[in-house]
Amino acid sequence: MKRESLREKNKEDKLLRIKKAAIDLFLSKGFDDTTTREIAAQAGVGMGTVFVYAETKRDLLFLIVNDGLEACVSEARATIQPDYSLLRNLLIILRRHYQYFAESPVLSRAALREMYFYQSGKQAERFNRTRHALRHLLIDLISEALEKGIITSTAGADLIAQTVFAIYQVDLRIWLSEDDLDLDAGTDRLRRQIEIVLTGLSPQASALALPG
Repeated sequence: MKRESLREKNKEDKLLRIKKAAIDLFLSKGFDDTTTREIAAQAGVGMGTVFVYAETKRDLLFLIVNDGLEACVSEARATIQPDYSLLRNLLIILRRHYQYFAESPVLSRAALREMYFYQSGKQAERFNRTRHALRHLLIDLISEALEKGIITSTAGADLIAQTVFAIYQVDLRIWLSEDDLDLDAGTDRLRRQIEIVLTGLSPQASALALPG
């Protein structure tokens, strides 16, 4: 029992050292200019040990951010309330993610850039599960609003949620590119865009006409 406990403690210690080394080097040298070998050397472990936790440098980046992203979804799920408006609950969820990404803009910008087509690596499945959980949290809220008649739409909850999710993903990147990361201003801009989705544009038939 003691031997097993010591082995687990050593594994946890190595993981923490790898994550700290990666963070320090990504921040000081930049993600692109850092090598996995440098991370292993600074962490005081072999390359094989690094590959136990992450297959690539990109995987190491997501090893760092995955904990925080999972916490964002869990905290948001615990904070939303059934008596809040749909808009308020959506903003609770998405503002918490803005807040998280603003904690380390340099790492966040690299992570958001690398998110596209992120399908391979030890951390990819975990990241994709978290993104799936966020989308389904949005879908659950919108489904409930549709069922209660709070909103009406011919589109399904999944498509509406995907629209909100797409707005969030694009605007988050625009916001993180700014020098002054004003959380209130960013959330307010996001709110105005989501309101357009929720209120609709009341188009005339000519606005929807397509050729052919």
